Amino acid sequence: MTHPPVPLLDLKAQHATIKDEVAALVNEVIDEQAFILGPIVGRLECAVAGLSKTKFAVGCANGTDAILIAMRALDIGRDDEVVTSPFTFFATAGTIHNVGARPVFADIDPLTFNLDPAAAGAAVTSRTRAVIPVDLFGQMAAVEQVQAAVGNLPVIEDAAQSIGASRVIDGRTVMAGESVTFGTFSFFPSKNLGGFGDGGMIVTQDEALATTVLKLRTHGSMKTYYHEIVGYNSRLDALQAAVLMAKLPHLEAWSAARRANAAFYDQAFGDVADLVTPYIDPANTSIYNQYTVRAQNRDGLLAHLKARGVGCSVYYPLPLHLQPCFAYLGYSDGQFPESERASKEVLSLPVYPELTSTQRDIVADAVRAFYGR
Repeated sequence: MTHPPVPLLDLKAQHATIKDEVAALVNEVIDEQAFILGPIVGRLECAVAGLSKTKFAVGCANGTDAILIAMRALDIGRDDEVVTSPFTFFATAGTIHNVGARPVFADIDPLTFNLDPAAAGAAVTSRTRAVIPVDLFGQMAAVEQVQAAVGNLPVIEDAAQSIGASRVIDGRTVMAGESVTFGTFSFFPSKNLGGFGDGGMIVTQDEALATTVLKLRTHGSMKTYYHEIVGYNSRLDALQAAVLMAKLPHLEAWSAARRANAAFYDQAFGDVADLVTPYIDPANTSIYNQYTVRAQNRDGLLAHLKARGVGCSVYYPLPLHLQPCFAYLGYSDGQFPESERASKEVLSLPVYPELTSTQRDIVADAVRAFYGR
């Protein structure tokens, strides 16, 4: 390796550009000594509601809790079923299990990696209480097609990777989380809008559901020491909200930079027959939380890039229906072929906004060299 390593994500480079803004808002919280659901959390909730074009936004402790609380607000529990994708991060299905319901998987669209609407519709039974499509890698799922396929069932959009992404539906631009029963966001540090620790948010257009979510995040209480339902301790930390408020004004520019980096790779890999660049549905504007290719000899490419000092990762190497903890569901190898094929072929490359032109060239040259280009 004759060049400095190129990380998969460089949060230090991002922080260097905004550290004064972050410090100012964090110090404001410290000066106020309002650490639990202080004014800054309310400000962030209003800002995220505005971004997602929803009436209500409720901060919570993390993106996993956002999904779990959304299901609890819908009274989903024992003996219920919830349909989702097997090709996603564990939390999507883990929360279904943890509310007492049964995860029911449906295969993905091989182009977008998102839940196949027809497959989701076919998985619905009399016990299905909700469907959770995932906006994988920063591209919105075809939520309107999912809604049409599953009838009147609630749809919880797992938008952990897609805050600020959009989709044209019936001629109108719809934001991630806008058009469904609930949208759920994660502020994990690696996300496009990431904190200095865990954080999450739930958005909805429904006031009654928003009120239930508010109760659930604070031990089922709207009035101190009076509990209408049994809830959770899942409050968004005020210090995390301060970090996120400092970052939020930059999100659109960061997402645009990610799209520019993705366009560079698309062109650089255009003549590499053994590599398939990301497909973006023409209705979608992706925020490229990851730039994920399909690669022949994926594991060989992975080893080659790591040896060259190029950051890369596999999201996700084992579909959820084949995870040991879900053996009780009775799924078997070969049951969801597109998810299984994706898990053997996908590889994510550096696409973060601060990536320099030199670093992009290093990544592209390393990939092309592996395939003899």
